[in-house]
Order: sequence, then structure tokens, then C-alpha cells
Amino acid sequence: MPRRAAITLTSSHGYGPSWLHLVREPVENLRQLGRRAVLALLGIAVGCMAVVALLNIGHNAEREAMNVFKGMGSDLLVANVQIPGSGRSEALPNVATLDTAALRQAIPDITAAAPLILTSSDARLKGHALSTTILGSNADLPGVLDLQLAQGRFLSQFDTHSTHAVLGANVAAAWENAGIHAQPGDRIQIGGYLFQVIGILQPAGQNPLLPAPPDDAILLPLEGMRRIIPSPQITSVLARNPNGATLVQTSPALQQWVEGRMPGYEVNVQIPRLLLEGMAKQSRLFSWLLAGLGSIALLVGGIGVMNVMVMNVAERRREIGVRMALGARPRDIARLFLLEAVVLAATGALAGAAVGLIMAWAFVHYSGWSDFSFSAAALPLGIGSAIATGLFFGLSPAMAAARLTPVQALRDA
Repeated sequence: MPRRAAITLTSSHGYGPSWLHLVREPVENLRQLGRRAVLALLGIAVGCMAVVALLNIGHNAEREAMNVFKGMGSDLLVANVQIPGSGRSEALPNVATLDTAALRQAIPDITAAAPLILTSSDARLKGHALSTTILGSNADLPGVLDLQLAQGRFLSQFDTHSTHAVLGANVAAAWENAGIHAQPGDRIQIGGYLFQVIGILQPAGQNPLLPAPPDDAILLPLEGMRRIIPSPQITSVLARNPNGATLVQTSPALQQWVEGRMPGYEVNVQIPRLLLEGMAKQSRLFSWLLAGLGSIALLVGGIGVMNVMVMNVAERRREIGVRMALGARPRDIARLFLLEAVVLAATGALAGAAVGLIMAWAFVHYSGWSDFSFSAAALPLGIGSAIATGLFFGLSPAMAAARLTPVQALRDA
């Protein structure tokens, strides 16, 4: 006796079972397989879960990395000035000023430029000392780095020889945490000089290419750095070029100009936009590498589906023979087992995709990253590859069942 009723239905549209029967029968057959079907379904679910979760984690890792570096500016050039490895610092003259107006005239694509001099010192406000960074620059720095003021004003070209200072957001916050409210008009002591606070910056964020973030620094006029350092030396030159088409061409011109004003020093110009594009490509490659690792788990799940379907065909040879004897065509037999494999894979894919999304969200949430961002390719790729895997591995057992003859199937059962 066959395990299931072998009935061939004739629909109003032609020979063969109805569409409703085609959907219901594979579900019923898989339900009777019990634990084996569940284990094969779990294999597909784990594979799909791995693809969906890893693609979403990789996508959010890319966004997080780009968020860290987004403050670099897409039209910024950073010229770092260093002493050559084979040179001696005492043999090179210190350069403490640069004519940025001449730079803009020599390279018209550059609209603003700001040299930087960097040092560390203790700053004292109302009796409370704070170890901080002192950053010397010119009046073009706000335009180059797009700095915004929370209070007061920024350094201007008329403050060149004055004892004025602008506080970074984190410096002001550090004094605030100590119970001291910094505001324009206050006087802070740096070294042996008193500087008047004329402005406080809004938070500008981190920029990995800068020697020091403005948030963590006290900004002074470039010429005023001689009051803090006996022999100040420019360490970087920042320039802004809004014309993205000429950004790459501007880089060697800027390097050549700075080297001409600072002979003997080694100048290296970095373009943040190119670094961002390279990081984006690297992050996408990393995401697809993670997806490849997930596909290995999906392959293991597909092998499990094939194993279940092979055993299913072997156990149902008598049913196959009865179906053929009652008029079922080979393609009907193949379609029956192929639909079972597809239903098994689709159910596992949907379950795995749901769990994968939950796992990716939990990973992003507990990693302290920014808000979770859904990867548009994750679900189509994860579910589609899982169903395709089930179809591929279910094809061979289905074709093997279709090649059986009624006599062979009933005799071997």
C-alpha cells in the first residue's frame, strides 16, 4: 500500500492537478517527513540567516566607517610638512608664516588656505588649569574647515598681533564640567601671557587627517604662537578647492608651492575625497566577503535538502509507480518532488531572513553604532540564493524519480 493517496486530478484548464493541489500536496508530504524535513529546513535557514545578517552588518560597518571620516571634507587638501628622514632639524630654518594670499593667486582653484602650528600647553581659567592643545592659524581656518561659532566671533586678519583666543567646544566643555563657565571676555593664561577669549566654537567633529581637532584646541593667531613657542614651525597647510574636477591636479601644484616656500622640508599632500572613495570600495569588498562566508553555510544547507530529497524518493518508489500507473507523466513526478524542495527552501529562507535581520539589528545596536540601516541587497540576495540552492539540489532527485518506470518503481519498492 502506498503511503499517500495517488490521485491525479483533471482541472478545467487541461490535464494534470489543479494549482491548489500543486501547492497543498508538497506541504503535506513534507509535514509527514517530520524531523528530517525540519533539519533540512534549519540548514537552509541558517545559510540564509548568515547571508542576510552578514550583508547587513557589513553595510552598517561601511556606514559607520564613512561617518567617522565624513568630517574630512570632499574638497579639502591637507599638506603635511615633515623633516626628511635623512635631514637634521637644526640645519633647517623654522618657517612660522606663509603668504596664503600669494598661494590663492598662484593656484586660482584654491579659495582658502590656512597654515597650522601645533603645540601643547597648560591653560588656566579662573584658577583652574587644563592641559590642552594650542593651535595657531589664520582667519581663513573657519572657511577651510567649515567651523561654526557658538558664541562670540572668530579670529580675523586684524587680530594678527593681538592676544585673542577662540576656545574649541570640548575645551569649553571641560571647564564647564569643572564648574567654570567660559564665555567671551574671559582671560585665560597660557604660558606667561594672558589671552582674551573672543569666541567659542560649536562641535566640529573628528577629522583623522588633521594633526589636532579644533574641538580639543585653543585657537590663536599664527603670529601669536611666538609667545608660546620660542621657534614655531608650520606643520600643516590646509586648502579648500571647491572645483572637484581639478582637485587631483591641484594636489601637485600645492605641494610644489609649499616646498618652494619651505625648502628642505618634505611635503605630502593628502586628498580626503580619494581616501573616502578607496574606503568605500574596501568596505563593499568586505561586505561581499562576508556574504561569501554566509553562502558556504547556505551550500551546506542545500546539501541537506538534497540528502532529504534523495531519501524521500527512495522511500516513495511504490507511490511513484502507482502514480505513473494511474497516468502521471514523468514531468508530473519531477514537478512534485521539485516543488517539495522549493517549498522546503522557501520556508527556511523566510525564517532565516527574519532571524538574520534581528541578529544584524542586535549586533549594530549593542556595538554602539549609529542607527541601523537596512541593506537593500540583503533580503533579495539571501532569500533568492536560498531558494535557488533548494531548487538546484532538489533537481537531481526529482529527475531521478521522473526517470523511473512503473514496473521498475513497483518491483524495487
